[in-house]
Amino acid sequence: MSPSGCWGLPVALLALLFCPGSAEEFEVRTCTEQLVVEHGGSTVINCSTTCPTPDTGGVETSLNKTLLKEGAQWKQYKVFGISQDTAVLCYFTCSQKQVSAPVNISVFYPPKVVLMTVQPIWVIMGESFIIECRVPDVAPLEKLTLTLLRGNESLHRQTFEGATATPQEAMTTYNRTAHREDEHYNFSCQAELDLQSRGGKIIRTTSESQGLKIHEPKQSKQMLIVIVAVSVLLLLFVTSVLLCFIFGQQWHQRRRGSYGVQAAWRRLRRAYRA
Repeated sequence: MSPSGCWGLPVALLALLFCPGSAEEFEVRTCTEQLVVEHGGSTVINCSTTCPTPDTGGVETSLNKTLLKEGAQWKQYKVFGISQDTAVLCYFTCSQKQVSAPVNISVFYPPKVVLMTVQPIWVIMGESFIIECRVPDVAPLEKLTLTLLRGNESLHRQTFEGATATPQEAMTTYNRTAHREDEHYNFSCQAELDLQSRGGKIIRTTSESQGLKIHEPKQSKQMLIVIVAVSVLLLLFVTSVLLCFIFGQQWHQRRRGSYGVQAAWRRLRRAYRA
């Protein structure tokens, strides 16, 4: 957090100008009571006091620290190498009385990588496909939301539980029926880590987009029906032609056979009369 983003320090200095306070009763103020820092990062801490002439002042912490700036009633420190949740104490001593104020620091692991897959990428319209989104090494998990998108439209949102500071993998899956218009959009996954309640901001990371190919089964079924119908009609036509040819030959042979018997009978009768 930058010093310009801290309102507590200038407000405290203005209060000191108009209401200087007393050595018996004084306050110690910090820029904020809660900070959120990425794992391994650093932050700036401002400490101020209403004591007109403090004897000593500073910060108590096990972290590495550097004094950046100071005045009669304020000090600004930078702390380094924050790897776990911790508390830093701002303190001032006035007339041998010490007062302190804590700054609670929470560590987070941002969603640096968001991986999304669509399976299968070629699907028949009306059948289902699965969208899977995965974020490795993210914390705190309870502040994370994964949103599956079709274009700019939200299809599915999932939040998580678990108040551990240890980085974990977050994953969500969504089963969807394929529609014709799905082919005209890209699918993506957005990870959102909301750290506003801890003094931070919202961190958003989006996966690479992926398209989907839709195959319409009605056209293929109609084509199959046409092919089968034509094949059946062709088979019936060929069969009918063959049957007509066979029966025609048999009928022709029968007629020729009866005529031959009649001719032989006539010849026999003529020979008998003679």
